[in-house]
Amino acid sequence: MELIPVMDLERGQVVRARFGRRDEYRPIESPLSATSDPIDVTRGLLSLYPFRTLYIADLDAIESVGNNDGSIALVKATFPELSLWVDNGMRELPAASRWLAEGWGALVIGSESQSDLQTVEALAKDPRLVLSLDFRGEAFQGPPELLASPGVWPKRVIAMTLARVGSGAGPDLERLAALRAAAPRVELYAAGGVRDSRDLEILARAGICGALVSTSLHDGRLGRRQIEAAHSL
Repeated sequence: MELIPVMDLERGQVVRARFGRRDEYRPIESPLSATSDPIDVTRGLLSLYPFRTLYIADLDAIESVGNNDGSIALVKATFPELSLWVDNGMRELPAASRWLAEGWGALVIGSESQSDLQTVEALAKDPRLVLSLDFRGEAFQGPPELLASPGVWPKRVIAMTLARVGSGAGPDLERLAALRAAAPRVELYAAGGVRDSRDLEILARAGICGALVSTSLHDGRLGRRQIEAAHSL
């Protein structure tokens, strides 16, 4: 199982996610970093464990109120060994294609930002594409036909339960099982609510190949020993 640390960016700072309520996010305070600067936080995460991949959510871009391109570019330049997964609210196919061509990393297409299947369907075979299926409560965030069409999903899919982000409520096992059954061949990643090594063991037994984690890293519930154990699952 692969653990992927998450950074949520807002106005050039890393913010602490809580229950998916973005208007309540505040600059992160963490024993891993002296500041909420993206470079400091990334360095802190890598001091905990030499992660191969970093997930970045550009909240300003997702909310269409700006972007954090400069901060993301600086992270990429400072830590060239890291593979970046970036969700920046990409909606239109031409813009997504240009972004991929510029070599930033893997593009995460969030279902909450889509109005139809066009972008996902056109890029589904690109190995750099990751689809995030976003849920808030029981409601799917995005076009219903996207959730109902697993045949157009790319190889890597994130099950993002927004209300569980930063909640410590545990992963949404029922939803993960439903998505696993609908698309048994995709590489499915859990996001939202992952608390500790016990959760990771349960996810691995359920056939989940990875998890996006943040709060459990910063509060110490997942330390180096637990992360190493998770990667052997």
